[in-house]
Amino acid sequence: MVLMMREASSGWPCRAGGSFCLCIQVDNHGIETSLMDDLINASREFFHLPLEEKQKCSNLIDGKHFQVEGYGNDPVASKDQTLDWLDRLHLRVEPEDERNLVHWPEHPNSFRALLHEYTLTCKRIKDRILRAMAKALGLNEDYIVTQFSNKAPSFARFNYYPPCPRPDLVFGVKPHSDSGVLTILLMDKDVGGLQVLRDGVWHNVPSSPHRLLINIGDYMEIMSNGIFKSPVHRAVTNAGKERISLAMFHGLDPEKEIEPAAALLHEKQPARYRKMKAKEYLAGFYEHFCRGTRFIDSVKI
Repeated sequence: MVLMMREASSGWPCRAGGSFCLCIQVDNHGIETSLMDDLINASREFFHLPLEEKQKCSNLIDGKHFQVEGYGNDPVASKDQTLDWLDRLHLRVEPEDERNLVHWPEHPNSFRALLHEYTLTCKRIKDRILRAMAKALGLNEDYIVTQFSNKAPSFARFNYYPPCPRPDLVFGVKPHSDSGVLTILLMDKDVGGLQVLRDGVWHNVPSSPHRLLINIGDYMEIMSNGIFKSPVHRAVTNAGKERISLAMFHGLDPEKEIEPAAALLHEKQPARYRKMKAKEYLAGFYEHFCRGTRFIDSVKI
């Protein structure tokens, strides 16, 4: 597996004051290109189904009450909320025995098996990357991996961005950072749209067939005591072409306390973030995400 860490013209990673705001491009990751193509094509087929068919996987209970899992859009929490131009399919994939298959599409019939296989390969990639990052921090290489219990959740989020008649007026996804430890993103191999913020300037992340983009999340920023920064990114819309991406979000057990690694702290470098449970962080994260703000700024000491 090769980590392609690009600077300058690409806009990632960036370093400031001893910290890295990190996105990593990964080649030779071991996932068969046919699996990646087949899964994206299956998700495209799902998003092209009639609405009544897609709503069988709805993220609304009784058509009213929002839940994270399922097909649909984010909830509208206030009239001032910035809305995103996308449909999404958000599915828990780990722990495997907690998958809620009522939200997993039955059509196309290949979808479930493809997503299961892709999930297993992403888990192996996640562990390899986290061991490399732990070593880079000077920690035991298994330190970050062992933060994951058998209750640690992982989610697959398929993002479908239809053509937008006014791409100058709306985002595909508003600016944000990810909440968890690590995100593995499979981008559309033909249509770009992802942008990363660096030094106050938005930089395009070019599409590249079958290359994965790795984003670190807020949990990693906290555990590294700010040495690794979770990058702020967004998706812009396209007037003429649809776009699909697949993000695999790797989080921690909701009861797990997130805090800076003790081995990184000393008298001249105290903890920069307060300790809190993952479930408490997620509650604050979603509240701030709807408002277009970052919860991690409120947990800094």
